[in-house]
Amino acid sequence: QAQGNRNLVKNGAMVVSQRATSSTGLGTANGYFTVDRMRMAIGDTSAGRFTMAQTAVTDLSGFSKSVKISCTTADTSIAAGERLALNYRFEGQDLQTLKSSSSSTKGFTVSFYARANAAFNLCSEIIFGADTSKNSQANQINALTTDWQRFTMSIPAASNTQIDDVTTHDTDLMFWMHAGSTYTTGSTSTTLRPNVTANRAAGVSSIFASTSNFVEITGIQVEIGDVATAFEHEDFGTTLVKCQRYFVKFATGDYYGNNYSTGHSFTNIDPPVPMRATPTTTYSDARSTSTTDNTSFNSATRISFYQQSQTAYISNPTADAEL
Repeated sequence: QAQGNRNLVKNGAMVVSQRATSSTGLGTANGYFTVDRMRMAIGDTSAGRFTMAQTAVTDLSGFSKSVKISCTTADTSIAAGERLALNYRFEGQDLQTLKSSSSSTKGFTVSFYARANAAFNLCSEIIFGADTSKNSQANQINALTTDWQRFTMSIPAASNTQIDDVTTHDTDLMFWMHAGSTYTTGSTSTTLRPNVTANRAAGVSSIFASTSNFVEITGIQVEIGDVATAFEHEDFGTTLVKCQRYFVKFATGDYYGNNYSTGHSFTNIDPPVPMRATPTTTYSDARSTSTTDNTSFNSATRISFYQQSQTAYISNPTADAEL
């Protein structure tokens, strides 16, 4: 077992949150809202609503931040297709060390710390096969209490599980907090097996049962081997650079460019690291009569804003290349 770069999860300690530290009124759409690399997965829309926040941790040695999901609107009438899960998406190329052959995996372990406001059954799941027909899953129920606990799920080597060497979404790590009968009528298993939808969240509690409910998670780690080693902490700068492959919030301020002919100009911005793919870009202001985000000039290493004005100008840009 290598002593460095053990953890295949980026930002598992929840220390980077470029977009915001809190986002409220969530529950109608999938997306990345606060803590980098931590996505909320929504199924059929529930009447339940929640807040997602990066929260300070003062009572768990070695950790300073967590991601906290809090119910703000309850919904006890659960439709079959509803779901709510914290979702980490892996690029296929980042999981190549898990392969023992082109169609099998080595044994590996998932671990994390979690707590809730009261007794709560959280379902942790890893599911392979987003880019191939060889789907497989493993999952377990974790009995959360008001105290921090470390939960581990050791998954033995398995065949008929393909991990593609791609820069796109290949595998999901899911932490289920709410689900309808479509996902809960089966059973859990810590052995990789063919993906059956009914097994995915069997036994899970519902965070939408009460507005008092919350679930808090930190220290997510996925590593080769059948033992959960100590969480692999790294300095903030290293984690930030890893996260900027997927999302960059540039320094607040104004960015100017130059004319190349009458009425035409460019503003070029270089991301601090090459991004996973050509990003989508946003900005808050552009002082010209007509502005076009000219994607034909965008790439993973340079973002060009074409503007029909005498001076190219944009304010507060971001670039998003999430999975």
